[in-house]
Amino acid sequence: MDFTQNERLAQITEETIIIGIDIAKHKHVARAIDDRGRDLAKRLVFSNDFTGFKQLLDWSQHLLDENNRNKLILGMEPTGHYWLNLAYYLKALGLHTVVVNPMKVKRTKELDDDSPTKNDTKDAKVIAQVIRAGRYYEPILPEGIYADLREGIKLHDMMQEDLSSIKAQVHNALDRYFPEFLTVFKDWTGKAALHFLKMGYLPEDIRSSSEEELMAEVKQAAKRGVGIKRIQELKRAAETSVGLTVGLTMARKELRYLIDQYQAIQKRIQDLEALLKELVIQVPGARQMMEIKGVSSLTIAGFFAETGDLSNYRDPRQIIKLAGLNLRMNQSGLFKGKTTITKRGRRRLRSLLYQVARPLSIHNEGFKQLHNYYKNRPNNPLTGKQSFVALSRKLIRILFVIGTRNCAFDETRMMRDIPQLNTLQEAA
Repeated sequence: MDFTQNERLAQITEETIIIGIDIAKHKHVARAIDDRGRDLAKRLVFSNDFTGFKQLLDWSQHLLDENNRNKLILGMEPTGHYWLNLAYYLKALGLHTVVVNPMKVKRTKELDDDSPTKNDTKDAKVIAQVIRAGRYYEPILPEGIYADLREGIKLHDMMQEDLSSIKAQVHNALDRYFPEFLTVFKDWTGKAALHFLKMGYLPEDIRSSSEEELMAEVKQAAKRGVGIKRIQELKRAAETSVGLTVGLTMARKELRYLIDQYQAIQKRIQDLEALLKELVIQVPGARQMMEIKGVSSLTIAGFFAETGDLSNYRDPRQIIKLAGLNLRMNQSGLFKGKTTITKRGRRRLRSLLYQVARPLSIHNEGFKQLHNYYKNRPNNPLTGKQSFVALSRKLIRILFVIGTRNCAFDETRMMRDIPQLNTLQEAA
C-alpha cells in the first residue's frame, strides 16, 4: 500500500527507531537514528546471509530495549537485486520494511557535511534521514502467482534476447556464404528455408543437386508453398553466388548449430507463453482483460508481473506513476515549458503499455476513436507518440477497474465517459 506524505510522517513517532541500510553484494552497513535524526549507535556491518540477517535483528532489538522504544522501520535502496533477499526475509518476519529512491539519497547526501563524499557508512545514515523525512515508499514484493509471473516474464525477455542474437548470427553466416539466399526466400524462418539451412545447403551443394532432388528435399519440410519456380530461382542464385568458397565444412556445421538453437529457443518460448497464460488467467479480472480486443494474454501477464496484486493500490494514478507515465510540468512565472512524462518508474511496464497502445489504436474501435480524438481535438492536439502515451494511461485505468471490480470491459461506456469526445462526434 502506498501512502501520502502525511501518512508516512505519521508513522514516525517518539517510539520509532529508523534503521538505514546500505546494500552491497557481500556486506551491508546499517545506521540507526531516532525520530529527531540523532545517531543511536555505531554502524553495524553484517553479511548478506542468514548469520548476518540474524545479527541485524539482534542489533535492532538491542537498540529498542536500550532506548525504551517499540517501533522499528528498516529501509534501504533497491540496489540491483542484492536487496531482495533481505527485504523478503524482513517481510516474512512482519517487520516494517521500506525502500527509498536512490536519486533522493544522491541529492540528500550533502545536507549534513556539505560534501559529495560517498561511502557505505554515510549512505546508510542518509537513507535513514530520507526515511525520517517521510520520503520512502512501501516495496511491492510479489508472492505466489505474481512472483511466478515476474520471473516468467523476465525469462521470456531473456529468451527473446537470445533469439535476436541467434537471428543476427544467421544473417551473418548467410552474408558470408550465401548472400543471395534471402533474395529467393524473403524470410529464412519459413519451413522450406529453415530446412535448407538446417541441412547445410550452400551454393556448392545446390549447384550439384538436380531440381528434382531439391524439390524432394523441400517437400520433407513444406508440403505447400514452394514450387518448381522457386527451386529454379534458388539454383540460379547459387550459380551466380559470390559467397565464400572456403571453410565450407565448418560453415555447414555453423548453420546447423544456429538453426538448432533457433528452433529450440522458439519451442521454449512457445511453452513458456502457454504456461504464463495458464498462470495469469488465475488472477482476478485477467480473463476479462484478455477479452479486450487488441490485448493479449502475454500483455496481461507482463502487466501483473510489474504491478503485482492490484489490491496493493488505492488509485490507478499510483500505477501510472510506477510506470513513469505521470506528467512532468516545466513552468515558472510567465515561462511555460514543454510537458513530458517523467520516465521514472518501471521501464518494462512503460514499454509494454506503449507497445500495446499501437495495436489498440488500430484494432479496437473505442481506442481508435480516442486516438483520433487526441490527435485532432481543437485544444492541445497530440502527436502520434503523445497519443500512444495517453492511451497507455487510459489502459492502466481500465485494467485497474477491471482487476479491482472483476467486471467486463464496456467499450460504449468508455466512450460515454469522455464528454469532449461525444461533443466532437456530435459536431461531426
